[in-house]
Amino acid sequence: MSPRLARIGIETSQKLGRHRWVVERSIAWLAGYRRLTIRYERRADAFKGFLALAAALTCFKKLKQAK
Repeated sequence: MSPRLARIGIETSQKLGRHRWVVERSIAWLAGYRRLTIRYERRADAFKGFLALAAALTCFKKLKQAK
């Protein structure tokens, strides 16, 4: 989905921003991991690995709460 602006007289702005909130919430969950907020890793592959691990842990925690 590409970003868009509400055009005057054609569409309302009430529906806009709905998807952005989901992204902001996900970034906030990942910001809970200190190693990702302050980038200690100099190598991009190590940072990408920790990012994938944080995403997996976040999904695991949310699925465990849903039970």
